[in-house]
Amino acid sequence: MMIRTFAAALTVAVLALPALAQNEEVIGDWRTQPDDNGNYGIVRIAPCGQAYCGVLVASYDSAGNAIDSPNTGRNIVWDMRPYGDGHYDDGQIYAPDRDATYNSEMDLAGDQLTVKGCFLGICRGQTWTRN
Repeated sequence: MMIRTFAAALTVAVLALPALAQNEEVIGDWRTQPDDNGNYGIVRIAPCGQAYCGVLVASYDSAGNAIDSPNTGRNIVWDMRPYGDGHYDDGQIYAPDRDATYNSEMDLAGDQLTVKGCFLGICRGQTWTRN
């Protein structure tokens, strides 16, 4: 009986691994698209509770030199819940250029992460690259 219970538990664990691995692919550092001045940031995405959050950890000018940003250490995305197939939703995103927060979703495809913020049905977004 104990062997049968162990085998069942092992089967469930093995079947759950692909889903966990897929969600973990979003974990890491992501380079944002450059702003109008050519500056870009690095957002570090990590688990936060049952969701994923991303914090701005560094900013760079168009030449790749580190620059100071008042947003370093700030949550850029949060409450992103995984829905499978690389889709994350029900989150929020902070847009530093507008000093505003929007409803957000993300879609992961390899080393590209498309992030989108929406307000009243109007959306804008970026594609971030794994750093």
